[in-house]
Amino acid sequence: MILFTHPDCLNYRLEGHPEKPERVEATVEYLKTRGEGWRWNEFETAPVKALLRAHPQEHLERLQNSRPFDADTAYSDDIYELARLATGATLAAMDSTLKGESAFSLMRPPGHHAEQSRAMGFCYLNHIAIAALDALDRGIGRVAVWDFDAHHGNGTEAILKEVENALYVSVHQHPCYPGTGAVTEANCMNFPVSPGTSPNDHMATLRKSWETILSFNPQLVLVSAGFDAYELDPLTEMELRVKDFETLGNWMNGAEMPVAGILEGGYSDDLSLLVDAFLRGWESR
Repeated sequence: MILFTHPDCLNYRLEGHPEKPERVEATVEYLKTRGEGWRWNEFETAPVKALLRAHPQEHLERLQNSRPFDADTAYSDDIYELARLATGATLAAMDSTLKGESAFSLMRPPGHHAEQSRAMGFCYLNHIAIAALDALDRGIGRVAVWDFDAHHGNGTEAILKEVENALYVSVHQHPCYPGTGAVTEANCMNFPVSPGTSPNDHMATLRKSWETILSFNPQLVLVSAGFDAYELDPLTEMELRVKDFETLGNWMNGAEMPVAGILEGGYSDDLSLLVDAFLRGWESR
């Protein structure tokens, strides 16, 4: 397992905000005591050329303008460069998995709410959509995105909708922020789950969504790994347990195609345990 992180991703915060640097900092520290044989590789900031596959130049310029984007998505000094750094980690994870390695990006800010021309939901650049478009541009035949974050990845859906040879599959709480993802449209397959759904029923829906990914026969799977469907997460009303995230990793381990993952949401103090369980399930034999 190759992991990608960088201390600079801890360099911004909004007091009282759930997307705080400690969530990544504590998880990295914990994983470094747990992952025997796991490698922590260096990577480069994403090139502007890659960003422009998903976002117009005007959006990149807006990210450098010192005004808040919305009540949840504040401007911070260097947020554009920090978001580019997180995209770079996603691209590095994708490159590694295309070379036959399991790879996970453990960075912030997250990305799946960022639309083409709008930063929102703690997200500034849509890392996973950028990576998917980059892969297709390189000639990867079919690329799938599996998003099990408890919030619908509206940005990823908007960017990848009707993109040839791309599939977006999301399992998420509904109703919930951002209010999208109630229906399937074109190549964007949505599996909404009601608040308070039992873990067994939620996992059955997740299994169905994973089988949808497999039936697409992708040559690359990119995973928006959000851990906020956890039973103790403060922002959602879902019931998944630690062992359920290990099961999700098990499914990925059994896939016969390259799979790369990136951290999206997850705001419980147990995030380190959840990521550890997921990665251990993923690397199990």
